[in-house]
Amino acid sequence: MFDRRRSPAESSESSPLETDTLAIERGIPIRAISRAIAVLQAINRDGSLNMTEIAQASNVPYPTACRIIQTLIHENLIEREEDRKRYRPTALVQTLSHGFAGHGELIAAARPHMAALTRDIGWPLSLSTHVGSAMVLRDSTHALTSLTFNDYHPGYAMPILSCASGLVHLAWCDDSERETILGHLSPNADDETRHMLQLAFEGGLLQTIRTDGYAARGYNHFTRNPGKTSSIAVPIMRGEEIVAALNVAFFASAIEMQAAKRDLLPGLRVCANMISESLTMTGTADTDA
Repeated sequence: MFDRRRSPAESSESSPLETDTLAIERGIPIRAISRAIAVLQAINRDGSLNMTEIAQASNVPYPTACRIIQTLIHENLIEREEDRKRYRPTALVQTLSHGFAGHGELIAAARPHMAALTRDIGWPLSLSTHVGSAMVLRDSTHALTSLTFNDYHPGYAMPILSCASGLVHLAWCDDSERETILGHLSPNADDETRHMLQLAFEGGLLQTIRTDGYAARGYNHFTRNPGKTSSIAVPIMRGEEIVAALNVAFFASAIEMQAAKRDLLPGLRVCANMISESLTMTGTADTDA
């Protein structure tokens, strides 16, 4: 056996493993997979959609969405409804969440307090947690009130920089987590995201939110009725750790933001504190047991 040394030209070339590792470290996504996930999420979120609705809801070009649909049908994750050009998820979609532990303790602690506040103020509350570059809905009280345009179900995802809950999470999470989240958003940012990133990095936005104790966003565009609702969010803490964000949504045409802060924010803060206390008591009980 002999030791063949690589030439300088060969040494400068990266091996496939080195290339893959570099791509992972840089957070470079595979667009085809991202689009397939977006299509599946859209169908799973709305239950039944036609091709045009799927392309619009997932922000995927129509021809690409058609090819993805054929693949998902082949994998038995979705099916076409009989006699209708609509597609719906199959029971096999549930296998994608088998390894997920869930947020049962959080929801159990929050639900009674959320329901009580919605009965008091009339507006719906949402409980969400951070996943990747989004805030994902864990529970809501939309079904308990008529003051809502839509009923939102667990799993609904909201861009972290576009929603009040996301800004709350970024303001209270630790520095390393914040840098990771914002770093992953930067390479593929659109104009609005770049603007929000600049405010987060240089404009003192997150420090202001933390000082004020809440985040507010007017005329939310990520909802199913873009521009028709505004929202205020506060953190739910367990000790020094943020575990979720609590959000109240209201019709933008019905309440101005300043009035909403005056009338809704105090109750929202009390509700979040009560949930935090319930979580702390649950944790103590688990430890004592």
